[in-house]
Amino acid sequence: MANPVVKVIQPNGILDSTQGQEFRQMISEVLEQDNGTRIVLFNFKNVTFMDSSGLGALVLAFKALRAADKKLIICAINEQVRILFELTGMDKVFEIFPNEEEFNKTVMSRH
Repeated sequence: MANPVVKVIQPNGILDSTQGQEFRQMISEVLEQDNGTRIVLFNFKNVTFMDSSGLGALVLAFKALRAADKKLIICAINEQVRILFELTGMDKVFEIFPNEEEFNKTVMSRH
């Protein structure tokens, strides 16, 4: 099987309600285009802080993508985001990789 098409989204700075709107917009575009994208990878390496509305937007994105038979995967989260995920149990929901290289090695080798 060919490698799945991966769309990388790289948010910056603080993930709050403002960024959450942009998130939803990006996910809507991915779902509308449907150019074979199977996986949406959120690379968090430039995210400094995430609050509950940012997390809410991420959960909505996860559900919307899953409903369209696509996967949402996250990589390169910082300590604050990791703690937020652990406190809310989201570390069990999301597939999280240390960085994009690790994602490519692991996920791309499955296909």
